[in-house]
Amino acid sequence: MGSGAFGIDVGGSSIKYGTVDTGSGRLLTALGSIPTPSPADAPALVTAIAELSRTSGPDMPVGVALPSVVRSGIAWTAANLHPSLIGVDIQGLLRAAIGQPVTCLNDADAAGLAEMRWGAARGARGTVMVLTFGTGIGSALFVDGRLVPNTELGHLEVGGAEGEQRASARARSEEGLDWAQWSERVNAYLHAINVLFWPELIVIGGGVSEQYAEFGPLLQSRAALAPARLGAAAGVVGAAMAVAGRSA
Repeated sequence: MGSGAFGIDVGGSSIKYGTVDTGSGRLLTALGSIPTPSPADAPALVTAIAELSRTSGPDMPVGVALPSVVRSGIAWTAANLHPSLIGVDIQGLLRAAIGQPVTCLNDADAAGLAEMRWGAARGARGTVMVLTFGTGIGSALFVDGRLVPNTELGHLEVGGAEGEQRASARARSEEGLDWAQWSERVNAYLHAINVLFWPELIVIGGGVSEQYAEFGPLLQSRAALAPARLGAAAGVVGAAMAVAGRSA
């Protein structure tokens, strides 16, 4: 049994959370979820996260995954959150409110840490890319098991548009694309990733990965492809790993 940490994964519509055994990557509690506050500014997020930690993960270190570029605890982007969050030391505010160690990191990086340690990329060598297809496209880049943090490769221009504008799961839903139409767009995006980064493995994550059997056979990539294994819990598990110091 490893040590426990409380993981929180903040999204644009919901906040997922759970207690994680960081020695095994397993959830010790059911994966919980509450609506993301609106507006999702710093005071509202701090209040919601601190309350979750008090009620569901008391006296535990807290890892928080955010849809933001996070450097030294400061949020520098705020995708699907309130723009006033930009430039705020959200990690410092949370530490003061919770009174426990807190680590904040990018949400795709958190999911990537979990997949590298316990999931589809476990034991993979060389360059590995974890891509999460959801409202946008999140990316986590690993070189020999070490995270290169805060890559924003969903914004990579492909065919004159940002990759996530055409190939995210939201684009598929909003434009009513079938799997073949969407996969064609994803293949163009994967081609750009392959040409620029030459990964050995690309892990396909995000909620859409649960339907990998529908579109996986349609994907084309020089790098090996694999569906994510940890599903909706990946961000929570990775956030807990980060605060526990088990992200390496």
